[in-house]
Amino acid sequence: MIILEQLFLWFLFYSFCGWVYESILVSVQEHRPVNRGFLNGPLCPIYGTGAVLAIVLLGSVRNPALVFVISAVGACLLEYATSWAMEKMFHARWWDYSNFRFNLNGRICLIGALVFGIGGVTIVNVIQPQVADVTAMIPMQMLHWLSVACAILAAIDTVVTVAGVVNLEDSLGQLKATVSRYGDAMRERIGAVGDAVSDASGKVGETWQSGKDMSMELMLKVRDAAGSMLNRQQRRMIASFPKLRTEHNNEMLQQLRDTFEKLYRGR
Repeated sequence: MIILEQLFLWFLFYSFCGWVYESILVSVQEHRPVNRGFLNGPLCPIYGTGAVLAIVLLGSVRNPALVFVISAVGACLLEYATSWAMEKMFHARWWDYSNFRFNLNGRICLIGALVFGIGGVTIVNVIQPQVADVTAMIPMQMLHWLSVACAILAAIDTVVTVAGVVNLEDSLGQLKATVSRYGDAMRERIGAVGDAVSDASGKVGETWQSGKDMSMELMLKVRDAAGSMLNRQQRRMIASFPKLRTEHNNEMLQQLRDTFEKLYRGR
């Protein structure tokens, strides 16, 4: 029981480290603060899972080169499987390495494998011995209560997140229909300015290609509609995952990003 509780705390620790790493990396890439992570709390569970697996499976391996290779390959398998499973569950692609050389279906890439390999060696040989010493100092009673409390919080966070995100496609579809109606109404008001608003067939994308021509009034309406039709979890995912793509309403999602960016920059 104690070893399971320690493993769970290690999982939380490395999930937090992964969240810090991802948040800094994506914030630098996007030139804005990004609160990275699928859950509401500061955790990236895929990192915690990978780290704990490395600790359990490679803790007794003394060859750094072997640890590197197994960590790189194992982490890529985990990342690929996670990407595929989340896409099937939520009908969305959460990250995409298609712009990186030597990628596999955009789910994993060579540079990521190298980073994971180095991370595996660092965790197994450098960080984990120190982490194990610290957790061994926690009194048994405190270890029990800490594990239970953290497990309850993590479970609640997972349920809230999944419940909020599962209908993302439907919410985007409703938003697309609403924006199309806004465009039709404005079209009747200001005349046939096809590239400023959506056309009568509801193809939002054709009219949003030229963002500079979209009126400020329409962009503000889009922002307000998104705020009311997308719940907090969905809005957070759109902000946290710049590469997020959906199966059926991806055009709406990308054009929504463009609108937010133009409003943020004041056009």
